[in-house]
Amino acid sequence: MEDTPDKGKKRPPSAAAAAAAAAAAARSTVLLLAAVVFVGWLVVWAVFPTRTYSSTWAPKLATLTGFGKQAIRMILFVFPVLFVYVVACVYLHLQKDGDHDTRSRNRVGFSRRMAAWRRPLLVRGPLGIVTPMELAFLVMLLALLVWFYCAYMTAEFAKIRIKLPGEKLWQARLEKAARRLGTAGSLCVALLFLPVARGSALLPLVGLSSEASVKYHVWLGHLAMVIFTAHGLCYISFWASTDQIDEMLKWARTRMANVAGELTLLCGLAMWATALPRVRRRMFELFYYAHHLYVPFVLLCALHVGVTAFCFVLPGVFVFAVDRCLRFLQSRARVRLVSARLLPSQAVELNFAKSPGLRYSPTSTLFVNMPSVSRLEWHPFTVTSSSSLEPDTLSVVVTSRGTWTRKLYETVSSLPPSGGHLAVSVEGPYSAAASCTRFLGYDSLVMVSGGSGITPFISVIRELVHQSAAAETVQAPRLLLVCVFKTSAELDMLDLLVPVSGGLSAISRLDLRIEAFVTREGEPSSARKQPGREVWFKPWPSDAPVAPVLGSNAWLWLGAVVASSFAVFLVLVAALQRFYIYPVDGDTNHVYPWAARTMLNLLFLGASVAGVTGAAFLWNKRGSAGEGIKVKSVDGPTPGISPVALLHWAGGVERELESLPAQPLLQATNVHFGHRPDLKRMLLGIEGENVGVMASGPQGMLEQVATICSSGPPSNLHFQCISFTW
Repeated sequence: MEDTPDKGKKRPPSAAAAAAAAAAAARSTVLLLAAVVFVGWLVVWAVFPTRTYSSTWAPKLATLTGFGKQAIRMILFVFPVLFVYVVACVYLHLQKDGDHDTRSRNRVGFSRRMAAWRRPLLVRGPLGIVTPMELAFLVMLLALLVWFYCAYMTAEFAKIRIKLPGEKLWQARLEKAARRLGTAGSLCVALLFLPVARGSALLPLVGLSSEASVKYHVWLGHLAMVIFTAHGLCYISFWASTDQIDEMLKWARTRMANVAGELTLLCGLAMWATALPRVRRRMFELFYYAHHLYVPFVLLCALHVGVTAFCFVLPGVFVFAVDRCLRFLQSRARVRLVSARLLPSQAVELNFAKSPGLRYSPTSTLFVNMPSVSRLEWHPFTVTSSSSLEPDTLSVVVTSRGTWTRKLYETVSSLPPSGGHLAVSVEGPYSAAASCTRFLGYDSLVMVSGGSGITPFISVIRELVHQSAAAETVQAPRLLLVCVFKTSAELDMLDLLVPVSGGLSAISRLDLRIEAFVTREGEPSSARKQPGREVWFKPWPSDAPVAPVLGSNAWLWLGAVVASSFAVFLVLVAALQRFYIYPVDGDTNHVYPWAARTMLNLLFLGASVAGVTGAAFLWNKRGSAGEGIKVKSVDGPTPGISPVALLHWAGGVERELESLPAQPLLQATNVHFGHRPDLKRMLLGIEGENVGVMASGPQGMLEQVATICSSGPPSNLHFQCISFTW
């Protein structure tokens, strides 16, 4: 074939700009389509309890579908959410392949316009740190719930009639009120599972990370349990007042199963009680294991209400089921643990082999399971490495704070420096698509951390090192890292700013200043600081590098998995309805047992999700089998003296460091003993019109930083909270 003259040449700037504009227009169109469909889904919820739906919409839809009420609920309540999900996958794929610089500039401009909506509004309270945007959405959700319930009650009270001999009007109204409380609670459950689908396309679509979205799951959980508890108490009061308390022990054949509903409520109450902040913090294992009751909660809920009413909550359950299945498949593999860096403060950095095709953003989260420590427990840790700076390595830092983490440190420290093997499984990493380059648009970036809260900022600094080195046109922001530690032993966390492979000189490209505060010591210790040590692990034939679950085109694959599994589910349900149930029941729902029909639908749901997800996983696993990372040797490089060790040995406190060796990180670091930082003075003293403020650490510190950023005239401070509330 004859080569064309332009082959191998770059497109002219005008063509590149036109292509970037076309890609941006495509992304905007896709995003607008998703927004329109989602708003339409909310409108359906608002119209559903009215006569407009019952007298106009429902008859027309029944005529069109021919499959009865279940098909109508599928069309109105399930299909729109899954359609938005698939559209979100397409959008994220287009965003991944787009012009990163253009997207970064557009995102910064949008963030500036939305700055007032993102500033903290409520700081200290039961809801935590809340922005005006979050409060607005919460108010709209509550308004929708109130409207939904009131509209239902108006319609129910208008046609109320006495069913039992001797029944009074208030008792009949109480029964209707109890029933519609359950229906209103289904709206909360419809949204409940969406924030905790860690790999969901919906979270990065709206700029959320997996750890930030847990807050909304907590809100929805509290709201749902308040409504469901009221639902159960109202029914118990109704039965007691009408001498029907034996109804609590009945499991109707073709109506709602009361026993299943009571068991559902008990499962929900157990999860609710163990998820309270005091219980969760003091007895995390109890909270962790009790939350696995979500499985019987969902199954019993479906058996309680029947398959038709279960369609209200099916979209969230379906999305979560796909995500959970992918997580399960990823967690079955053992990953290659290359090395561990042990610090004197009893923190350990775990370094995993990573597929070069795995990309993640700073502040990502990785879930780790180590069977030698605990076979069942999974714990989340912030990824400290940068996929750009360290293409073959993924790192997390584990500090000894609880039983699991202390045992992990003891296990690793007991191994010889150049031997041993540990079996490790991971899930993730999970990150928000929008968080990757958001901090590049700031004039200055202030990072405030407490204790182990410094770990998210390690990945941010490493990413900025890469960005400043890779693109001469990228102007990295001025950086201020304010880190607070209890003892001087924890200062070795600053050593982790430099990857285990080295690269201390690369930090000289950044305008970085580090202010470290040791609160429980009035002066530096005279004892010589013990250097950390490294443990290098032996490779194992079955170990594999951490890789994307669905390959390099993960978003497209995820959209295809959701669409295909739902299509398979619809085909199975349609066949069941047409050839097995309809000949017996017709469309009455009064002949065929609800429990059997519900279990068959749930079986088809599980089979379709597991089958399609497993096939996609195995296909991508076969395609990425050749990307295994070869580890040359278990003997790693010997790191040089850390800047923190030099600081410690020098004994200098709050003084200039020119007399010490001219190492960039050392010169940028000041250590203060015996007091906490004056955060208000430091934050308000930052110059610039666009200052990013990121905070990670104890709740009290987060609230203090949020209060400073939200009060007074400094509208140039843009607050971002990194809070881990698993």
